[in-house]
Amino acid sequence: MRNGVTIGQAAVFVGVTVKTVRHYHKLGLVEEPERDSSGYRRYGSADLLRLVQVRTLAAAGVPLAEIGPLLDADAPLFAAALADVERQLTERIEVLTARRDTLHRLADGDRALLSDRAVALLERMLGLGFPADEVAATREGWVLARALVPEGFDDYLTHFEDALQDTRLVALTKRTAEAVTWDPDDPRIAELATAAADHYLANPALLKTVTGLQARTEAATRYTLIAHHGEEQSPAAARLSALFEARLRAAGIHIPRPDPH
Repeated sequence: MRNGVTIGQAAVFVGVTVKTVRHYHKLGLVEEPERDSSGYRRYGSADLLRLVQVRTLAAAGVPLAEIGPLLDADAPLFAAALADVERQLTERIEVLTARRDTLHRLADGDRALLSDRAVALLERMLGLGFPADEVAATREGWVLARALVPEGFDDYLTHFEDALQDTRLVALTKRTAEAVTWDPDDPRIAELATAAADHYLANPALLKTVTGLQARTEAATRYTLIAHHGEEQSPAAARLSALFEARLRAAGIHIPRPDPH
């Protein structure tokens, strides 16, 4: 043992700290060497080899509690244990990669909350000349829709994508965005609501953008949360929506009514 090294030297050789070596001793992963005649613990080659093995497995992600049995196992069990550790590490990598991707999407606005397809449609709205405030309101409504009615959201996007091909509807929608700043008693609101409802009724496929997000349960609650999001900030928008929905109901289209409570 006289030709052994001190704990400090052993730590340096192995690439860990003295505290780590002592922690390995405490866990029973590496036995403490006997003291020499001078009272120092001397680490021989076998001790250093064990330290290297423990450090390597720990650095590879093997939990410290599993390292002892792993080193004491025979070759087949050792190989099987390593394969299990690899599987666990792969799962952790996938989770961390997903978190990293989420951070990247968060850095790009609402990409963490909406699909790439939805974001592309929002960008298309901007390209068609929709006001930024209208696009922002649509984005918020879609975030709610995706959360409240996830099973129907992709179909809704398909209907919305088709609707953007309708130049008359795009013009009416832009006009609706302008109307949110009008006085709620402005007669143009009733005229716009009628024109919009009549266009939808004349083109039944467009109605799917109105009815497509009606949930199978709690229809009134979910629909109104999505369809009327933001209207508390604009009395004109609330009146326009109410008139639009009333005209559709009068034509036999099922539109859930807001809960009076």
